Amino acid sequence: MPAGTVPTGKVTASGKPGIRKATWWDHTGPLAVVFAGGPDSNAGDLVLPVRIPQGPGQWARVEHFLAGPGRWHKVDLVRRRKASAPGGWVYEAHLMILGPGYTAPAVQRMRQRAAALDRIGGVDGNVSNLSIVSFPAGLDPAEGAPASTEITLTDAERALLERQAKKRRGRARALERSRRATNTAQYGLSKKQTRRAEHRAAKGLPVKTVTVPGGARAARTDGVPKQAFRRDRLSEGYRNLRARQAEAAASAAEHRRHRARAVAREIIAAHGVNLTVEDCDIRTWYRLWGKHLSQTTPGMLIAALDRECRAAGGRLVRASTWSTALSQHCLCGQRVNKTLRDREHKCVACGLVGKRDLVSAALAAFVRLTDVDGPKTAHLHNAMSRHAQITYGQGLEEALRESTTPNPKPVRRPGRVAVPHQRETSAHRTAARRPRATPDETRPARDHAGKPGRRPGCDPQLALW
Repeated sequence: MPAGTVPTGKVTASGKPGIRKATWWDHTGPLAVVFAGGPDSNAGDLVLPVRIPQGPGQWARVEHFLAGPGRWHKVDLVRRRKASAPGGWVYEAHLMILGPGYTAPAVQRMRQRAAALDRIGGVDGNVSNLSIVSFPAGLDPAEGAPASTEITLTDAERALLERQAKKRRGRARALERSRRATNTAQYGLSKKQTRRAEHRAAKGLPVKTVTVPGGARAARTDGVPKQAFRRDRLSEGYRNLRARQAEAAASAAEHRRHRARAVAREIIAAHGVNLTVEDCDIRTWYRLWGKHLSQTTPGMLIAALDRECRAAGGRLVRASTWSTALSQHCLCGQRVNKTLRDREHKCVACGLVGKRDLVSAALAAFVRLTDVDGPKTAHLHNAMSRHAQITYGQGLEEALRESTTPNPKPVRRPGRVAVPHQRETSAHRTAARRPRATPDETRPARDHAGKPGRRPGCDPQLALW
């Protein structure tokens, strides 16, 4: 029987069974969403079948959301950008429950093993890497040895970031060319185009029409454009390319979040769930190293590490840099002044030599706070750090020179993004789910999605066909 058809139960004159085109009313699956038209509607009810994830590995997820009949459920309609879809949008219905989201059994077992580790550790966030050093809580060599980890970008991840940056630059140039070609009256000629026009006029050649002017935009004396960008005419190709750009940006953002979660789980599996990190304002770092920070995402890694520590029963404590000054001290208690250019720690008092970031992470493990919720109450316990240095000796020095645990495996680029997660405090244009028109859109975009983004207890895979 052809796909998308159902039998009618009747026999035609030729003796063949009758068939007709299938509709949504023919759906006999376990779950459907019905939108009632109401008593005054002539269109009738709208029935949308719900696709249940298939496969042996998906049943636990389905059971988590659908096993409890008394649990409060909600269906949230969302939309996301997809250039290949009709109209450039894909509409989905997400099933949500009043409760925690689904966690894979493997992740639960990993968190239980991490919670059982009786270790204390410190984290040092840097522009190019994330350093972690941990010790047994009792500082007993029989319970284990110091462990150190450096989270850096691998060659494969750097190559992927370069390819993505090259694609972004290409799309941005294509968008600018399309805007200029559609709104030629708003742009002037470039110096090269002006010289070429003067050269042709000098030779008596006919004037050549410039399809893509390369000069500055027509503006007033104060630099404000004479015509707002939102009033520009946009071609269909421009809109399709912008949709693909938004889709690629959402996919890249989801990849960074997925990598942060995987790296955070690897960290707590090796160093435990009780960690300390310096309370730094990473926003100030972006003023100096914005491009590098967007690649390594230290703030996203620390935030993911905080969530994983809490999920496993521990906590990531923040300590003030003013009261501790971890990068300016040694484990022996001596103050070792270093500039940002100095990436190696050398103590003249005890002779300790190691990487600056690893030494700072090791000192963070011995930070104590009078109030756990108050970073300013932090102070460095020099007696414990000196005791650890004497107890472990050469083993600690080796851990502070090189990482003793393997770097977490690079995360492969995930597939299609169901609903990109966005913070509710901001709505970037690349998210393409804003309730009003963007500056480049001439017509207001009506948003049927409600609040964008994934919510607790929401499963994007339980979506409509």
